[in-house]
Formats: sequence, structure tokens, C-alpha cells
Amino acid sequence: MNFPFYIFGIHPHLLLESLAYFIGFRVYLYTRNKDRIPMDKALWVIVGAILGAAFGSKFLYWLEDPKKTLENWHNLIYLMEGKTIVGGLLGGLIGVETAKKCIGWTRSTGDDFVLPLAVGMMIGRIGCFLTGLDDHTYGTATTWITGVDFGDGIKRHPTQLYEIAFLGALAFALFQLKRNSIGWEGLLFQLYMLGYLTFRLMIDFIKPTPHPYWLLNNIQVASLLGILYYIWLINKKQTEKRREIHA
Repeated sequence: MNFPFYIFGIHPHLLLESLAYFIGFRVYLYTRNKDRIPMDKALWVIVGAILGAAFGSKFLYWLEDPKKTLENWHNLIYLMEGKTIVGGLLGGLIGVETAKKCIGWTRSTGDDFVLPLAVGMMIGRIGCFLTGLDDHTYGTATTWITGVDFGDGIKRHPTQLYEIAFLGALAFALFQLKRNSIGWEGLLFQLYMLGYLTFRLMIDFIKPTPHPYWLLNNIQVASLLGILYYIWLINKKQTEKRREIHA
């Protein structure tokens, strides 16, 4: 296989990322809980998610190499070319919560996003893998049997494929919780974020990106902050639920 692997003459990153957004949105419309939030308010939540994700993905990318970003702060191409999934998720979360406050909605809406996010992210990572070295999402050199030569004669960890496998397993586990009605409204999304951020904290140790923040990179710092937040939030919800049971 040659990288990038063009599909019908279309660059894999462009094609698969476009499909990820399209299919993810269609999955959301098809699977969302119609009783949880009416469509007119759900659209505002989606708008908040999109705007927050767009800014968050860029902002966290700019922190990957702060020195380089400062040197290129006036270079629009540099500022617009990169993005990160973790930044998109955390930025999208802030955007959703902001939108909910604006429309006066207090119920959790996160569970409806779990399956669309998992599906969209897996499709997007296929595009990252097929793009090869140009995408900069591969791992470090390895002698593992999973190693992939992206075209320069060096076998590297296909971290994109590791992520696809993890997301599939995480989505399956969360589906089992949903089927058994375990937990509270919003728990599935909280566990999804906690699981994915933990995965990113660990997997980025085998990615050849700058690690300027006390041996961590920008993604790991953001992931660690997100992990601490969701651990606090889940413990808070568990305490509230115990009080309701014993009230």
C-alpha cells in the first residue's frame, strides 16, 4: 500500500473527514433521544458544539509547540492548518454548555453524542491512517508485529488503528451500560470522555510530538485536566444519587 492512499482520486483525509462529519451527524439525528430535548433546542446545542469544537481544536494545536506558534502568529496558513481531536472534544463541551445556558436548558444532552462521536472519530482515524506520514498522527518506531511502514522504510506504531480499536471497545462497553439502564442521565458521555482522555494520555507517550510540558505534550496536559474534571464530576453524581436513595 502506498501512502497517502487515494480513494477514487480523492485525498483520504479530505474524503474520510467529510464522511465522519456527515455520518456522525446522521447518526445523531437517528439515535438521539427525542424526549430528552426538542429539535429546535437540540440544533442550538449542535451549533454550540460545532463552534466550540472548531475553536478548541485550533487552540490546543497552537499549544503543541508554543515557540513555533509565537513565531508564526501572523501566518494565517500555519494558524489554520492544524487541529486536535482532544481540543475539539473539550472545546465542544464548553460550547454545548454555553449554548444550554443561553437557551435555558438544564438537562444533560451528552449521552446522545456518544455513538455519533465514536462513529465519526473512527471514520476520521481511517483517513488519518490512509494519509500516512503527512498526517503526523502515527506513532514512534517499533519492532512490534503491528508496526506499519508508511513509506519511508521505518515501521511505526499505527496509533490511528489502536484508537479505532479502543473506540470500538469503549462504545460496545457503554452500549451494555445503556441497555441495562445503569447509572444516571449523562453518565455514558462522562465515561466516554473519561475513557478517551485516559487513552490519549497514555497513547501520546508513543507519538513523536514535542513534549514541552514536564515530559507531557499539549494533548496530554489537556487530557489530564479533563480526566481530573470527569473523575470529580462522576464522584459528585454518585454522591448525589446515594443521597437520593437514602432520602
